[in-house]
Amino acid sequence: MSAPPPVFRPLRVMLVDDHPERLALLDAALTAAGHRIAASLGTHEPLLAAVQRHRPDIVLIDVDAPNRDTLESLGQVKRDQPCPVVMFAAYSDANTIRQAIHAGVSAYVVDGLSANRIQSVIDVAIARFGEFRALQQELDDTRLKLADRRDVDKAKGLLMQRRGLDEAAAYAMLRRMAMSRNLRLGDAARALISAAELL
Repeated sequence: MSAPPPVFRPLRVMLVDDHPERLALLDAALTAAGHRIAASLGTHEPLLAAVQRHRPDIVLIDVDAPNRDTLESLGQVKRDQPCPVVMFAAYSDANTIRQAIHAGVSAYVVDGLSANRIQSVIDVAIARFGEFRALQQELDDTRLKLADRRDVDKAKGLLMQRRGLDEAAAYAMLRRMAMSRNLRLGDAARALISAAELL
């Protein structure tokens, strides 16, 4: 049994290009595909502020080759307002592509823009961005669990030392403290450690 076809969802797209003719081509291709242009801007305009203001579903950047300022702007977007980014470039090299991907580009297309493949490129970029976000969330969860384990052990040690408790009793006291304050166990442990450091 084959999977049902994906449901089309119109997107709010932000266009970044310094050439009005290319912007018009992108605008026409995206509008024909059923998407809406949230904003159009040049590469020298503040990208992060525009993304925060317009909240696009995806950003399409068309450049001859990305410069350092563009890559820095993309890094800020990746950090503060992450969203899928497609970069169309006339030419590039392996190092520039690596830097662009590191800055948050989900799909890097060399040889410029082709209107007939824009939807497939967008689909790939959104899928890659979703995978990246899932991996990032998994990594964040793992880091939090490790931090929780470390801080719970430290908080238990403090309780054992200052209250003369064994490990089980210290853990039980920490759990009661977390429940009474409606906190996660790790957050309760960190609150206890902070309070102990103040004293």
